[in-house]
Amino acid sequence: MTRTQTTTIELEPQTVERTSSLQRDAAFNPSDQDSILQASRVSDSTVPDGGYGWAVVFGCSAMTFWFVGTTYSWGILQASLLQQNLSSASTLSFVGSVTAASISFLAIVNARVIRLLGARTTALLGMTLLALGEILAGFCTRNIGALFFTAGIIMGIGVSLAFMVVSVTPAQYFNKKRGLANGIVYAGGGLGGTIITLVMNSVIEKVGPAWTFRILGLATLGTGLPAAWLIKERSPIRTATFIEWRLFRDFKFVVLFIAGAVATFPLFVPPFFLPLYSNSLGLSSNAGAGLVAGFNFSSAVGRLICGLAADKLGPLNSLFMSLLLSAASMLVIWPVSNSLGPLIVFVVINGAANGGFFATMPTVVGTVFGSARVSVAMGMIVTGWAGGYLMVG
Repeated sequence: MTRTQTTTIELEPQTVERTSSLQRDAAFNPSDQDSILQASRVSDSTVPDGGYGWAVVFGCSAMTFWFVGTTYSWGILQASLLQQNLSSASTLSFVGSVTAASISFLAIVNARVIRLLGARTTALLGMTLLALGEILAGFCTRNIGALFFTAGIIMGIGVSLAFMVVSVTPAQYFNKKRGLANGIVYAGGGLGGTIITLVMNSVIEKVGPAWTFRILGLATLGTGLPAAWLIKERSPIRTATFIEWRLFRDFKFVVLFIAGAVATFPLFVPPFFLPLYSNSLGLSSNAGAGLVAGFNFSSAVGRLICGLAADKLGPLNSLFMSLLLSAASMLVIWPVSNSLGPLIVFVVINGAANGGFFATMPTVVGTVFGSARVSVAMGMIVTGWAGGYLMVG
């Protein structure tokens, strides 16, 4: 007992020094997996599971409110732009899917950007580009090419930077409560989708899609930047590796990579096409907006529940549960959703499962591969989601 207590007491004041030493070793020898894993163990064993970490969670959640909420509300803007004959539904949905797919296309690059610039600077850059893309898109609602560049590419870069920051930073502050922390972070996105969808539909009816884009951008700029300023790394580990090819020899990594690549194919179909689908059933635009809002609210609840389940039942079990519900709702409920009743059931179940996937994946990656490696591993796994994102268009 005495020996164990002494070891514990000595570990605390030396944590930063030991972690820094291991970081230097990993930087000089990027292929040394033991150094990276040991750095993760040292860092994870002394995380506060709270403290300033809750401020980081609040900042990440507020960022997620905007970049997830805006992405999941694209169907409302898409329906409005379709009514003014800007382009076809498939082309407009492709613009929205490019925004989402940028998360995958730039995942590995953004993981590198975080290690070079730091989480706070990356977060500020991401929110600035997101807001800038929205404001500029307000001047491009009559030109599909310009809208593709502003709402697709510029917003997409901003979304991708913000996504990577909120996916990897909370892992540095939480271990036993990591699932809860990620659940709260991503629940902000579901809440954002709910509120933005309802407000957006009302604003479009009053001022049109052009000013809706501008108002959205200004609101993102005014609240997103202060939230991004709260982001701070606890113990940045700057490895020299860009891609860890050795991870593809790890069975657990390969399974997660394939599962994510397959699962993302149907994830954005409901929020993108619910407004158009509800219109085809003879429902009003308000009903379509209500369904998307319900989807996003269910997503918020699912993210929080799956985050808690990850801590209690294990992150892999929570991920499997969300994927199972998502598949069941798409294969069983969606095909018979030809009226409002079944459609509501589908929205609730699929929305919760959809949100659970996004909230649980960072927890799984952080738990399996360690906080010192989470940015590289997460970047590689998210890259595999590109096909699913683009297929929405």
